[in-house]
Amino acid sequence: MSVLGKPAIDPSAGPASVEPATAANGSLATGSGAIPTIGLHGRERAALALTFTAAAARYWLSVYPHVLREARHWRGRAEAIPDAALRRLALSTQRQERGNLEGAAAFAVLAPRPQRARVVRAVVAFQAIYDYVDTLAEQPSADPAENGRQLHRALLSALDPDTGQPDPGQPDYYVHSLHKEDGGYLGELVDACRRAFGALPSHASITVPAQGAVQRIVAFQGLAHDGEDGHGDAWREFSDWADAQTPQGSGLLWWETAAGAASSLLVFALIAAAAQPSASEEDTSAITRAYFPWIGALHLLLDSLIDQKDDLRSGRYSLVDHYASSRELAVRLKAISAEAMRASEALPNGRQHGLILAAMASFYLSQPQASAPDGAPARAEILATLGERAAPAMCLFRLRGRRGRRRGSL
Repeated sequence: MSVLGKPAIDPSAGPASVEPATAANGSLATGSGAIPTIGLHGRERAALALTFTAAAARYWLSVYPHVLREARHWRGRAEAIPDAALRRLALSTQRQERGNLEGAAAFAVLAPRPQRARVVRAVVAFQAIYDYVDTLAEQPSADPAENGRQLHRALLSALDPDTGQPDPGQPDYYVHSLHKEDGGYLGELVDACRRAFGALPSHASITVPAQGAVQRIVAFQGLAHDGEDGHGDAWREFSDWADAQTPQGSGLLWWETAAGAASSLLVFALIAAAAQPSASEEDTSAITRAYFPWIGALHLLLDSLIDQKDDLRSGRYSLVDHYASSRELAVRLKAISAEAMRASEALPNGRQHGLILAAMASFYLSQPQASAPDGAPARAEILATLGERAAPAMCLFRLRGRRGRRRGSL
């Protein structure tokens, strides 16, 4: 299938058949039913209910109040932006993507209670930067591709190795933008993330993998913008880059790896790990392998699925346009969701990581777009794979939807 009307990069980059592989080596199979639905019985069901109840209590009692404070603070800062166009974009992004901030903050339940406020501040600021610069990168510019790259460099600054103090030498993120006068809004977001991350007890051991995750995000954004505004060579470069990032033997197609690279969830999981008194290299490596590519791929592919029609109308790049049919999409997302769940539950605090994964998927699957004809087969397969893990979150999002759910993404 072509993307945005462009011809496929080459036959080998299109939908491909992948040899079946076992879950033990972190690979997926493409055949229907190749990866069985993950079920729960007896004690597992009781343990899941207990974990969900405890995590929900932690979130609503010791995380969500911090989310409200952070959201109020950044809304106030956005209202003070001098440039009317930037002020409008910042406020509309905060309003439309409020679900992103709440979803990012969910990772704070993994942190010790004394560190949760810092984790919330760091992840909310990071996600607010991501949403804001992503919106700005879609605005007119003399050099859209370079504008997108420069704006997304704010994410690298937010987790800079020299973290903990304000950075007076921050680059001019707006150098290629038509509007520049934000009254220090973006710089303050960057500094808030840096200070909060730098105050976490294990941030020093987390910085390198966190920076690696952010570098993949920035690379994805630059390559995707190049592809939208460029030619066949740009798409070739994009696919070659993603192929080089794909774990050997994983069976992932290049755009699935690219999806994993673009996801912010690994950053949030690593920030939460930095809140622990001592984060071992083994645990950090396990978190990185679970979230990139598996959990991140599911995240961004679901985000792309619910945004597919909007992306088509606006001419933006859509990852799920690479699939030849809704059935192929369903089979691939079923396999990826099974691997993501296995990887998450193998982590320290695996049940909590699994519940965060199920909640993330449920957020998207509860959106009306996921029940449209193109998305319904994938929705059914993923829910069957996640099983009872998704049930509490699906119920919660349905209830919130009846009260007027906004479209957003984690």
